[in-house]
Amino acid sequence: MMVRRGLWRRLLLLVNLLSLMELIGSCGSPEVCNSVLLPGPKGDKGEAGDVGEPGTQGKLGPPGAQGVPGETGLLGERGHMGKMGPIGDRGEKGVTGWTGPSGIQGKPGTTCDCGRYRKVVGQLDINIGRLQNALKFIKNVLLGLRETEERYYLLVTESRAFEGALVSCRLRGGALAMPKTRDANRLLADYVSGSGLTAVLIGLQARSVNGTRTQEEYVFADSSPLGGFAAWGPGQGPPSGTNSSSCVELLNTGSWGPAACNLAMFYICEFPKTRRRVGAAG
Repeated sequence: MMVRRGLWRRLLLLVNLLSLMELIGSCGSPEVCNSVLLPGPKGDKGEAGDVGEPGTQGKLGPPGAQGVPGETGLLGERGHMGKMGPIGDRGEKGVTGWTGPSGIQGKPGTTCDCGRYRKVVGQLDINIGRLQNALKFIKNVLLGLRETEERYYLLVTESRAFEGALVSCRLRGGALAMPKTRDANRLLADYVSGSGLTAVLIGLQARSVNGTRTQEEYVFADSSPLGGFAAWGPGQGPPSGTNSSSCVELLNTGSWGPAACNLAMFYICEFPKTRRRVGAAG
């Protein structure tokens, strides 16, 4: 096929050449020949050229329509537990419940011959009185304790900063003293005065509210807020601003004053009394 095409091209070229020579021989002058030259027959279609280089990138077209919303993702893992919030206000007292049904009547008791037991009971009362006096001597003289109906108090004569005093009282099984009533505050003040001291640390400290330094509240060592009773000294009041003086000391006069939390001082621990249930069956 390629050979035939080549032969055909050569024949066409030869025919064109002969026609040209005949035209030149018949012309009288070159000007006349130039004016009567006619285009030859249309040639064959040439071979396809090489692929050109890629053109430049066109302009960014307009944004397409919004797609369909995807499916909801899986539920994430549970986050860490946040910090413990402040203690809420005490709720109102609930309504008294219904009176329960009466119990079954017990069996009638037998007549007691208590004459021979009276002497033993009397001796037991004497021994109990002696033990109570001995216990009071140990608490007040040997240990130097003071007490109310609900708590014991111990003045610790070893200097510690506020945090160290908190830990020391906890290790002893108690807490840093919290005078929440006028009577308890007066008892502790007499305790300090009778020990020849001027002031001691108590379990009361200022804490910032909502993480701000401009607003703060005073709470006791058991995280309960400062209630109605307070014994701030004249012209002192609670210190403002969170700083190193946000702790409280109890003076031997019964007044409260600001104390540096990093200052080592003597302190008082308190211990709750354990109460026995009345009428417990043996």
